[in-house]
Amino acid sequence: MNIEISIIETLLVSLLILFAGYYLNSKIAFLKDNNIPEPVVGGIAFSIIAAILHVYFDINFQFDMTFKTPLMTMFFTTVGLGASFSLLIKGGPKVALFLGIATIYLLVQNALGISIAVATGMEPLMGLIGGSVTLSGGHGSGATYADLFINEYGMQSSVFELAMAAATLGLILGGLVGGPVSRRLINKYNLKADTSYHEERDDTVTFDPDDHDLVTPRKMMETLFVILLCMYLGRMGYDALKAIDVILPAFLIPLLFGVFITNLTEFSKIYKVSRACIDLWGTMALSMFLAMALMSLKIWELLSLAGPMIFMILVQAVMLMLFAYFITFRVMGKNYNAAIIAGGHCGFGLGATPTAVANMESLVSRYGPSPQAFLVVPLVGAFFIDITNALIIQLYLSFPFISG
Repeated sequence: MNIEISIIETLLVSLLILFAGYYLNSKIAFLKDNNIPEPVVGGIAFSIIAAILHVYFDINFQFDMTFKTPLMTMFFTTVGLGASFSLLIKGGPKVALFLGIATIYLLVQNALGISIAVATGMEPLMGLIGGSVTLSGGHGSGATYADLFINEYGMQSSVFELAMAAATLGLILGGLVGGPVSRRLINKYNLKADTSYHEERDDTVTFDPDDHDLVTPRKMMETLFVILLCMYLGRMGYDALKAIDVILPAFLIPLLFGVFITNLTEFSKIYKVSRACIDLWGTMALSMFLAMALMSLKIWELLSLAGPMIFMILVQAVMLMLFAYFITFRVMGKNYNAAIIAGGHCGFGLGATPTAVANMESLVSRYGPSPQAFLVVPLVGAFFIDITNALIIQLYLSFPFISG
């Protein structure tokens, strides 16, 4: 029996999932101590219930996901609106450094996947499916390369389902391992957030009517207008580029418009976009997007993963945790920001950029802000890593023992 859920009901369920995540995190010490994001907790709990209903009662939910993509775009737009040139100047070298680290890990990720595939008797190409194709690339990359492997390399059509299941398992693991890695680093080295960020925002408690960071209904609506304007302009820009065969991630153009508008208003001093409102809209959009993404998971489809593939994904998760702990953290500065970035690396190295940001949101809500991490990780995970990932995958495909 298929139960169709309308758009309003879908939003209600996504909010219930979030509330369930908050409740479970408050009651279960393991979840709270390891900073597992609330949308991940609630989403997995709901998907388990959905799996039980599917297996034992043949009940399936069909959700209306109309708002899913706009919510993701809204979140990335707020990332752009939060990136002033002053922050970009501070974070620029760190962006390049983190991109280098993440790109090196793509080589490691695929080498590990291919090694496990060969050792367990699978085709070497399956190592790429269980490597950066799905884990760093996500569902979209997995679908694209699965189709390529089927049509150009003669792989069986079941590789598509395997790719989707691998990306799904990676998404779940990415939301589970980032918090514990960062938490251990923060506790081990007694790391503290930059208190100057708090000092800059201490004036928000004065309730000055002219205070731009005071959250009011008018400020929230003004900020929403700016976000929607960036999204509209971004959509126009995306369509214009697509018309000349320049394909970019749909959320990247709104993000760049956000960067442009926030710095234009900052330079002109005609208007200042409220950072507090940006943070609120961004957090709400990200939380609801992740809840909607995870509530639609079909856990029973993960059973389609062959034993060796499950083993491969689990080993990949352990490898990324070790890499983020011993390499990412140290290269990025061995400080509080580096610890938060390490947790974010676990998120998009196994799942997707929103998962990485959710990991970091959960951490900073407990340990303090890290503006640098929220600039570096989304820029690398949302765009630059897709370029280097495509190049790395093509490099591996050029090896005869893999593609032949």
